[in-house]
Amino acid sequence: MRLPRPRTLFGRTLATIALVSVGFQIFTLAVIALLLLMPLGQRSADDLAALMLKTVAEWRAAADPAAYAEQLLAEDGLVIVDAHRSDLPPSGSWLPYRHFLEQALEQRTGMPLTLLTSLDGQGQSWFWADLPTLDGPVRVGFARTRIGVQPPVALILVLSVGAWVTLLTAIALVRRLTAPLERLSGAAKRLGAGDWPEPVPEQGPEELASLATSFNRMVRQVRELVANRTTLLAGISHDLRTPMTQIQLALAMLPGEGGDPELMAGIRRDLDNMNRLIAQFLEISRELEGGGGETVEVGALLADLVTQFGLRGTEVTGPGCSGCRHALHALALRRVVANLLENAVRYGDGAPVEVTCRCDAGAVEIRVLDRGPGIPAEQLEAVFRPFYRLEGSRSSTTGGSGLGLAVVRQLASANGWGLRLEPREGGGMAAVVSVPLETKRTAAQPAAGR
Repeated sequence: MRLPRPRTLFGRTLATIALVSVGFQIFTLAVIALLLLMPLGQRSADDLAALMLKTVAEWRAAADPAAYAEQLLAEDGLVIVDAHRSDLPPSGSWLPYRHFLEQALEQRTGMPLTLLTSLDGQGQSWFWADLPTLDGPVRVGFARTRIGVQPPVALILVLSVGAWVTLLTAIALVRRLTAPLERLSGAAKRLGAGDWPEPVPEQGPEELASLATSFNRMVRQVRELVANRTTLLAGISHDLRTPMTQIQLALAMLPGEGGDPELMAGIRRDLDNMNRLIAQFLEISRELEGGGGETVEVGALLADLVTQFGLRGTEVTGPGCSGCRHALHALALRRVVANLLENAVRYGDGAPVEVTCRCDAGAVEIRVLDRGPGIPAEQLEAVFRPFYRLEGSRSSTTGGSGLGLAVVRQLASANGWGLRLEPREGGGMAAVVSVPLETKRTAAQPAAGR
């Protein structure tokens, strides 16, 4: 089974360090075992084999074999008995030392030998070897505790303790490196959502501190650029009103008809459109720079908008969203819903427009539903661009400037609201505005569908 590959920088770096460290531990243990422990074990087994054979010869030659056996047990921990006393099963121990001892005995006696095993009254394991002599085989045994090594325990301890130490060290090291990057990533997401993040701490390793400094400088520059652009836009829009007012006044003061009536009507219509565009620019500037939220009765705000649009001759039905109170930018929400209603009424082919509202513990969701020609799926994002028009289904005679949805997107993004367009079942479009209850202007989240 293939393990999933970590996706985050923290996970990948941690996995790399952990795998390399564990691999190095295994390599180190293998080197120690092959070059140190195995030669020592083979040497120790050879010495024990020599002692066992020497003991058998001395026991055979001893005047009092019983006394010699007692002395041997007390001094060397070896037990020597007659090999014919009982039959014992061969040892199944996996200890490398057992194999080393069997090889050493075989080399010294010239005969293949297999160690036998038994348990004493206390449950302690013993190893036995039937050694050949001229007078018959002699059985020599020693307790398992004489060897004293516990390879499985040692291996488990080394690998487990080493793995934990490696893991904790790697976590501390990798977290120290990736934490500044995570802060930068979060700040970049907030900036992309239209929010202005707090300055990222300029600390940590030199490279990351330099990156944080550059990011903070970029945020300041972008903020200044946006502020200058908004100020410039508002200034130009304001200054344009003076000559336009003078033109309108001059037209009004012309004697008689003042020229071709159709031409004069066209000029006045163009001036009205320009005034309307300028008013939109000024309102957008004020709303984008607006202060914090205020507690708003969302249902009352929507009911007021539904009433206003219903007076224009189009049937607009509104929701019962009573009791839904939320701290938000009321002017921005009114403009967002009003622009969506304007589009729904203008391009709804005269069909009724419906406004629904859902208010729960998580968010307020407002939907503006129409039965117009709809928008092709590949252009659902393009319609949010300024001055973009769907000429196939929108006519310039409707008076649209192509700024409505662009304004809606910018205001929703600035307030951390979600906004998306989706096809409506049975035909038409559904414009959905989601206002998270925990969202504030100072901590805006990415707009849905952006």
